[in-house]
Amino acid sequence: MSDLIHPAALRLGVNIDHVATIRNARGGDHPDPVRAAQIVAGAGGDGITAHLREDRRHIRDSDIARIQDATGLPLNLEMAATAEMLDIALRHRPHAACIVPERREERTTEGGLDAAGLHNQLAPIVARLADAGIRVSLFIAPEARQLEAAMRLKAPVVEFHTGEYAHATGEARAAELRKLADMAALAAKNGIEPHAGHGLTFDNVQAVAAIPQIAELNIGHFLIGEAIFTGLDASIRRMRDLMDAAR
Repeated sequence: MSDLIHPAALRLGVNIDHVATIRNARGGDHPDPVRAAQIVAGAGGDGITAHLREDRRHIRDSDIARIQDATGLPLNLEMAATAEMLDIALRHRPHAACIVPERREERTTEGGLDAAGLHNQLAPIVARLADAGIRVSLFIAPEARQLEAAMRLKAPVVEFHTGEYAHATGEARAAELRKLADMAALAAKNGIEPHAGHGLTFDNVQAVAAIPQIAELNIGHFLIGEAIFTGLDASIRRMRDLMDAAR
């Protein structure tokens, strides 16, 4: 476990969903999320994250294999806990599957998965993914109750939702950061690899990146938005530099 919490081990997973969002706004094939995946690989990203939503507002089913074939980077497939998404994950065998909450009316993922309340629904899905050799992650709030549920479900990874931290200010932000640090330490102590993501930017990433137990940050919307002004390669490289400096 020590290699997972070494300060030099922090990985950057880049979520390329919103490249597909722009493509889908007009139809057709441009901009292609596959090209984005290739840029991520060249710019020092450690993995590709993509959320196949029920309504296909981001990537499409046909994108998954193309993204997997485009680079040597591992794919982290974000998915709802449904039979449809389980079948797709088992067919494509991504490196990892991150189970997230999903409501069709939301603009983006709002809050963490209620792993505690949904234990009976999640247990067979987690087991099927694990049996297929897919590394399972649960996207949860940094709360002891949810982390304990992840332990019971035998998830090897949790990704802590950093939205509350990202949107808070002053003492409230400091309190959210302490929660993230405490839960990351507790996860690592119990053999679960902690990741984090949601709402992270150039301005707020370093405090989270400095938490020594966190092994991976998954960042998407901000990087794609910043790429409009600076280019995707430059956006990723700056985020990578800030993360490394924090360690």
